[in-house]
Amino acid sequence: MNRVDLLLPARERFGGQRLDQALGQRFGRADRSVEAADPAARVFDILPRGWPVAAATRQRDAGDAAHGAWLRADPVYVRPDINGARLLAYGRALSLSERDSAALLPALKPLFGDAGFPIDAPAPERWYVALPRETRLPRFVSPEQALGEDLFQHLPEGEGAEGRRWRALLSEAQVVLHNHPHNGARAAAGLAPINSLWFWGAGVLPDQVRCGYAGVCSDDEALTAFGAQAGIATGPLPPRWSEPAGEGAFLFDLRAQRDLALIQRDWLQPLAQALDRGALARVAVRCADGERFELARPQRWRFWRKPLRSLLD
Repeated sequence: MNRVDLLLPARERFGGQRLDQALGQRFGRADRSVEAADPAARVFDILPRGWPVAAATRQRDAGDAAHGAWLRADPVYVRPDINGARLLAYGRALSLSERDSAALLPALKPLFGDAGFPIDAPAPERWYVALPRETRLPRFVSPEQALGEDLFQHLPEGEGAEGRRWRALLSEAQVVLHNHPHNGARAAAGLAPINSLWFWGAGVLPDQVRCGYAGVCSDDEALTAFGAQAGIATGPLPPRWSEPAGEGAFLFDLRAQRDLALIQRDWLQPLAQALDRGALARVAVRCADGERFELARPQRWRFWRKPLRSLLD
């Protein structure tokens, strides 16, 4: 292994958190550049161009994604408030089980079947709508982008029939879920209700997915699903840096982290030590806002450069 890349959240997410002295000096001497925002989208070369998460995860979950187009219709919890409604939970945060999908899906299947879009759930957290390949769709955003925000800012966009159709389908699904007795059982168990769906990730299985990394470690299901399509090693993010088996470049996705002190202790400091002893040639720190730092051992001679106090310097 000669290179490690770390994906970090946008630097403003760390606020005024400081780099420790040694790492501040190292970052001050690093090669610094700006790349296109959202470097995660550049991890893979996907043909045809796009980010068809639903098809990639469907293929991993069920192995049948080549038969058509796919849309994620994930169960979520939306809470009404005085100004509208907010998306508060999705995915793992809902503690979903097969019991949930077995209870709720039969009530939704007639609605989606009558619309010509069968719905099923090969995994409790990932529900899918099957689409004809030629289906025209409005624009959807991922639940991660909308978390905590007003639901009405992220309804399926589009002024034509497509937008109206999917907004109406969503509204009808919300009524079905709101009235379903299974949500009473979830509330009795101390769990949030499943009272809406989130449409996102539409597309067909790519013809080709290529990746320059030998392995990707991430809790982001899109990255690991596309990694499987590319035929590289994938896995969940470990709690701290440990050298993976194998040669080549590896990517570790830390975008969900918000504590810079922990990132320094568990990742940056041990990686700096690996650079110093020659176990690594380079470490690239790639922030979601596009800022990139390339760290390498020979940079220690750049003594004229000022250390950074924080990643925002």
